[in-house]
Amino acid sequence: MKLGITFICLAFALAACKPAEQPISENIVDSGFRIVGTLESARLDEASGMQAGSGGVFFLHNDEGDDLFAIDASGRHLGRMHVKKAKNKDWEDITRVPGENGPLLVIGDIGNKHRTRKSLKLYFLEEPSAADFKAEVRPVHETTLRLPGKATDLEAMAYDPSSGMVLFISKPDQPPHLYGIALDRALAEEELTLQLLGQVHGLRPPSQKDVMMGFKRGLRVSQPTGMDISADGRLAAVITYRSLYLWRRQEGESWIEAFQRQPLEYLGPPGLYEEAVSFSEDEKSIYVTSERRPAPLSKLELP
Repeated sequence: MKLGITFICLAFALAACKPAEQPISENIVDSGFRIVGTLESARLDEASGMQAGSGGVFFLHNDEGDDLFAIDASGRHLGRMHVKKAKNKDWEDITRVPGENGPLLVIGDIGNKHRTRKSLKLYFLEEPSAADFKAEVRPVHETTLRLPGKATDLEAMAYDPSSGMVLFISKPDQPPHLYGIALDRALAEEELTLQLLGQVHGLRPPSQKDVMMGFKRGLRVSQPTGMDISADGRLAAVITYRSLYLWRRQEGESWIEAFQRQPLEYLGPPGLYEEAVSFSEDEKSIYVTSERRPAPLSKLELP
């Protein structure tokens, strides 16, 4: 599938961003990430979701435990907040949406590894300020989600401001499925069925070399484990165990249309179990971190 003219320009600009970055094909770039720190908190040992907040803060969570963590852009621990009245069956991603009284963080209890869960959950909470970083917080709303058709595992979630929808990408399906719900309905209703929007194309399948590396870094290297969409709704970043994929949505296009094109693929970052990705607040870079400790915090600068 050929790249559009706009995306080719972006690919060449990104490939030329740093001398260390070497394009190895039309849409695959080697390296580009640099480690800017590690996650300082010993309790943050299974980071599976990350979202930029205000003032250079990032909010993260583990896939176990009912806590929300705040860090700075070097991984320094700023605080841990216990989320009251929220059960962590398998928190897998976090996003940020507009609310009536300011930004809301949305925690996605959406993991379904064994595909036995009949329902998933979204927890909405007001974005904590620095004064709350060591306090208890509680959701202002929660929504139960049901999948249309057969159960699947969701680990990637992001808010799309262009459509006003929260989007989800399935992990085990080949190709992955894209689901969505309207934010206004999610904030108003207590139970919703996700809408199947289509499929996501362009994730490179495992190579023979990948398979030889074993199951975690082999057969599963192309499975989406996290997603973020830029605040202007034009770029989508999806992280897998091998690479970061970057799509650009053209004017007047929906994300399901954009996801049919070949993305720009950045090999790396240097961790082994990447499951958390976020654009920076100024949208000039992308941050990625992983499960296990020590967990590197990696940064990819955008032009």
